[in-house]
Amino acid sequence: MTDVALLAGVSHQTVSRVLNNHPNVRERTRVRVLAAVQELGYRPNRAAKTLATGRSQTLGVVAQGSTLFGPASLLAALGTASSEAGFTLNVAIVRQLDRASFQAAVERHLDQRVAGIIVIAPVETASEAVRAMADDVPLVMVDGDPTLERPLVTVDQAIGARLATQHLLDLGHPTVWHVSGPPEWFDSRGRVAGWRQTLTDAGVEVPPPLAADWSAESGFQAGLLLSRMPEVTAVFAANDHVALGVMSALNAHGRRVPQDISIVGFDDVPEAAYYQTPLTTVRPDFDRVAKDALRLVLDQLTNGRLDSSEVVVPPTLVVRGSTRAPRVD
Repeated sequence: MTDVALLAGVSHQTVSRVLNNHPNVRERTRVRVLAAVQELGYRPNRAAKTLATGRSQTLGVVAQGSTLFGPASLLAALGTASSEAGFTLNVAIVRQLDRASFQAAVERHLDQRVAGIIVIAPVETASEAVRAMADDVPLVMVDGDPTLERPLVTVDQAIGARLATQHLLDLGHPTVWHVSGPPEWFDSRGRVAGWRQTLTDAGVEVPPPLAADWSAESGFQAGLLLSRMPEVTAVFAANDHVALGVMSALNAHGRRVPQDISIVGFDDVPEAAYYQTPLTTVRPDFDRVAKDALRLVLDQLTNGRLDSSEVVVPPTLVVRGSTRAPRVD
């Protein structure tokens, strides 16, 4: 840094302000310092900076080892958001969604002196690990337990389900069946609650939900049952992979989508627009979730503990070819 200052003809403190994006630097000075940085090939010593400030430029993330679209997309979005904020991301993957695994992953991050931690906590056992942590750890949950007094950022699952269900009711379907996700997931519970409340508010029959596990295979099994029920004209699936399985089973048994049965998914996976019948689905804003989670972590680092701050990000409905008005015989 001293070499950069000498080459640019500025003080050591000015170089520090430029490298930390401080606003009180003249643009001409900033350009001169950055040119010196490039000429010398200078890179800040992160270890030295941590010792000097007591805070690293690394954030820890605890996430499940999953290839599911939602968690994987969220992790990618967190990586982008942290990079834009000048932080690196240290990811600890847990293979089991139990309290001990999540707690051990958090402790590993703390041992590495990360600046803050983001825990993707989709099930109760993950939230239990967060509940056991000391209050002075800068931490934000994503998709965690809303009753826990910790900063939380989550997609509004209930609103997403309401959008899907109301869309099908508005098309004229007498009711909407639901193939749900695993009951231990907060996402699944929110979607069930939103679906059920929409049907109740409309004063129509609330069918029993059919359980699945986020996979196309489980959706296929549910679809086999639905294909034998002539009264079914509309289905809201817990995610797009479940919807794909349902559609496959229906088509295999002579029930056409959308001519005989309309279906809506959740997640808007990249393939959804290219299914044999393009899928109407609910699109979560993972980029906004990631940016809000990062903002809450940085707020804690700057201003101290934020008690029970909650950010709920609304999704949007994407209408495609898998939904239409029910057939009139």
